[in-house]
Amino acid sequence: MKTDEKKTRTESDLLGSVEVPEDVLYGVQTMRGLENFAISKFHLCDYPRFIEGLAVVKLGAAMANHEMGLLSDELFEAIAQACREIRAGKFHEFFPVDMIQGGAGTTTNMNANEVIANRALEIMGHHRGEYQYCSPNDHVNCSQSTNDAYPSAIHLGLYATHLELRKHLVALIEAFDRKGEEFADVLKMGRTQLQDAVPMTLGQTFHGFASVLQGEVDNLDHAALEFLSINMGATAIGTGICAEPGYAERCTAAIREITGWDVKLADDLVGATSDTVCMVGYSSAMKRIASKMNKICNDLRLLSSGPRCGLGEFNLPARQPGSSIMPGKVNPVIPEVMNQIAFKVIGNELCVTMADEAAQMELNAMEPVMAQCCFESAELLMNGFDTLRIRCVEGITANAERCLQYVHNSIGVVTALNPIIGYKNSTKIAKEALKTGRGVYELVLEHGILTREELDEVLKPENMIRPVKLGIKPRR
Repeated sequence: MKTDEKKTRTESDLLGSVEVPEDVLYGVQTMRGLENFAISKFHLCDYPRFIEGLAVVKLGAAMANHEMGLLSDELFEAIAQACREIRAGKFHEFFPVDMIQGGAGTTTNMNANEVIANRALEIMGHHRGEYQYCSPNDHVNCSQSTNDAYPSAIHLGLYATHLELRKHLVALIEAFDRKGEEFADVLKMGRTQLQDAVPMTLGQTFHGFASVLQGEVDNLDHAALEFLSINMGATAIGTGICAEPGYAERCTAAIREITGWDVKLADDLVGATSDTVCMVGYSSAMKRIASKMNKICNDLRLLSSGPRCGLGEFNLPARQPGSSIMPGKVNPVIPEVMNQIAFKVIGNELCVTMADEAAQMELNAMEPVMAQCCFESAELLMNGFDTLRIRCVEGITANAERCLQYVHNSIGVVTALNPIIGYKNSTKIAKEALKTGRGVYELVLEHGILTREELDEVLKPENMIRPVKLGIKPRR
């Protein structure tokens, strides 16, 4: 009679024995983590850069331990190969633990230790679980504690994530700038407090979107630099217990060699072991971007509103039918989803701040949720930036004639004429326009204050985008 039961191996820890599926690379402590922390849908395997950070930390530790004679050549080569394979993207399916967990990351650290140990055992020709030949604790975790390996892996994973996030943000900025160039000659009305203000160009609107985001690139870079400070060698609380003299410096140097980044050992390992404020800083930098993205997407939705009864200054690409009951309706779904991403990122920043404030004594046990929020926010922003750029911004088209009609009909255009026709004439025209509903452009011509040629010269797009001196005789 056939059975569908999977083969298992028996592994044990201080709490007793556990049956572990034979076909997995993790072990007993990962199994306990899976049982204890079935909390969310956020699993370590969903965050590849974090796993890569763990692999780099374990490889750096192995390099230092080998150099100091704490690992044999055979053990080092096997552990190093396993770490390099994981860093290259292999075996990530064996990192199933929940990102949100108690124990200050111990479950995640042991998940990495067990996967690396079992893969090293295979490389050396042994069976999984034969830890007498390569132990998750004694060999892979040699000279380490969760309290230095885990936060250092978070730092490295988030720095790698930052480098990717930066690329996606810059690509979006460049897309806005290209639209700014494309719409450089489209004259429109600017608005303040949702009321008509003065003329500008649609190109200036899009260059404005680009410029407010460009300033955030440097801010994001500055916040990310703190991730390059790590506390490897701190072990449990920063005193370096169970690590040999010089290990911290050698391990940090190894990680610097592996990554090519300017990774540095924290100045004070006791302070660094409980200090998680770098995640607050980076999540705050992402919050700033989210806040600006929210404003930009609100503007995209408002300025494209219509198609007949809204502002309709430009058209967003139609991406899907907008209603199950209203035929012909198309909604601004791409800016809408970016708005929602912004809300989530802003909410995650609050969670990170609260978790940072929960640090006690020599450790912050709330690091897992901080890491999850930071990785999630960055991933959401990357996806959002690409979606907004590809499926919205690059396909925007201008309604130049409608924009010009707004300029001609607006009361606000009189402000641009004020230096030439004077405050008295400007007030007279504005009052009549308000009373009759007629346009300023039309009234200026009717009263003979300016010729059509002169009026068009004032309202040329190139004369709206910067201070200029016009060769028109004042009519005050």
